[in-house]
Amino acid sequence: MRNDETSAGPRLLGPADVRRLAAELGLRPTKTLGQNFVIDPNTVRRIVRVAGVGADDVVVEVGPGLGSLTLALLPVVARVVAVEVDPVLAQRLPSTVSEYAPGVADRLEVVPGDALRVTTLPGPAPTALVANLPYNVSVPVLLHLLEAFPSLSRALVMVQKEVADRLAAPPGSRTYGVPSVKAAWYATVTPAGAVGRTVFWPAPNVDSGLVLLSASGGRDPALRDAVFTVVDAAFAQRRKTLRAALSGWAGSAAAAETALRAAGVDPRARGEQLTVDDFVRIAAARPSINSFGAS
Repeated sequence: MRNDETSAGPRLLGPADVRRLAAELGLRPTKTLGQNFVIDPNTVRRIVRVAGVGADDVVVEVGPGLGSLTLALLPVVARVVAVEVDPVLAQRLPSTVSEYAPGVADRLEVVPGDALRVTTLPGPAPTALVANLPYNVSVPVLLHLLEAFPSLSRALVMVQKEVADRLAAPPGSRTYGVPSVKAAWYATVTPAGAVGRTVFWPAPNVDSGLVLLSASGGRDPALRDAVFTVVDAAFAQRRKTLRAALSGWAGSAAAAETALRAAGVDPRARGEQLTVDDFVRIAAARPSINSFGAS
């Protein structure tokens, strides 16, 4: 009997399984692709549990690798669409699923390609994102998918602990920044636990963290670019007041002050003190600059 083969649940990948599959593929995990494979069945069970996905969910998984998390998701959800940039891993994943979980193999769809470039997915619209995101592109991938697929109602991602802290940071905290605000545009973001290094092969040099995102809804997608432009400008010069940091965005420091006051924001404040709603009001106030005749 292989690891975790029971009548009550799927067979999941343990350390020996992961190493066997890697050896069969002649695979050497690369830092370039951010490849750190989960070798602990309890960790993938925990991810699925915390994600709160169920029988009606269509889940996007980014970077499925050898299939550790995929195998834990398939018996629980309606469908898993796995996006894998490594062609060798993408080709092998269906065979692994057929070997370890033949009863639910038909629920898997593998999409070979770069998640940063995916704008459409086969089948029904995805409802959840559950993934062990590659460390080197975790924030860009997360934000891209949240934008590309507004049908996502929630996400549970495993990322580098430092990134997890930034994503879930509240305004005014030391780690609050651009990723915090942009993630909050799409969802309510909460930390969902720490993950140690020993659950991976190869073990990374940093700890990991889980972040849970629940879609907030109600925001106008047409405002997104304008809001994100303000956010980028505000944090590009963190030490400066918003009056100074947004002078380029507004055309002058005086025009920035006019927009900030129109939005109900103190021009002497700094970006790290503002909520995403503050940034929305600032972006919306910009058209009023010309009517005020600020210079």
